[in-house]
Amino acid sequence: MNTGTIRQILLITDGCSNQGEDPVQVSTMIADKGVAVNVIGVLDDDKSEEPTGLSEVNEIAQSGGGISRIVYADVLSETVQTVTRQAMTQTIQGFVSKELKEIFGKETDETDLPPEERGEVQRVVEDLGETVDLQVLILVDTSASMQNKMEAVKDAIDDFILSLQARTGNHYYSIFQFPAKNQVVKELLPWTNDGAKVAKVFPKLAAGGITPTGAALKQVVRSFQNVPNSAEWRDDSDDIIDSSYGTSQ
Repeated sequence: MNTGTIRQILLITDGCSNQGEDPVQVSTMIADKGVAVNVIGVLDDDKSEEPTGLSEVNEIAQSGGGISRIVYADVLSETVQTVTRQAMTQTIQGFVSKELKEIFGKETDETDLPPEERGEVQRVVEDLGETVDLQVLILVDTSASMQNKMEAVKDAIDDFILSLQARTGNHYYSIFQFPAKNQVVKELLPWTNDGAKVAKVFPKLAAGGITPTGAALKQVVRSFQNVPNSAEWRDDSDDIIDSSYGTSQ
């Protein structure tokens, strides 16, 4: 079974966007291009912050065919790894379901199979999770409200890259921040499979500014055309929602 390449955007943020395109609509369009949008909402560790302001986190991930979690900064590292793996498994299971439909000529869930065949399907999913080609674009919200959470974000990214190195499948990752000085997004690290390069990114992660989440998502998805040794990527990002909503705060 050939699932091709799994492409994901991992958005790490702490709240609602306040300028530019609607991130939920943009996320829908990104998913249509074959890229899952996973979102992790980060709360302050003092446990005093209410998670109600992060409802957009779930909406963006749901519209983007991805996984969402709202967590405190002190458990961010393990959450980043878990979300990426769960989203990858979700994508693979979609391919498996398609294969089963082609075999049986109808909609078939693995739970409909006999126990022995069901176990074999589960083993295929697990094996592909380790061997399938994976491209992850990490998009970090560095708006002013993220100031106290940046150390946790840095540690989480570091641990996540180490987990990628442990996989047997090919992988590439890149890191972007938003907002940036005089621009919506800034590329901190071009696509690479070298885990050592992530250390050079951390000094650049400084927080400040507004939260143009939709505009940032729209811009970074174009970067998938730059992944080395990747199948051709059609860049039609200009078709993605171009109307603004909300105002700068």
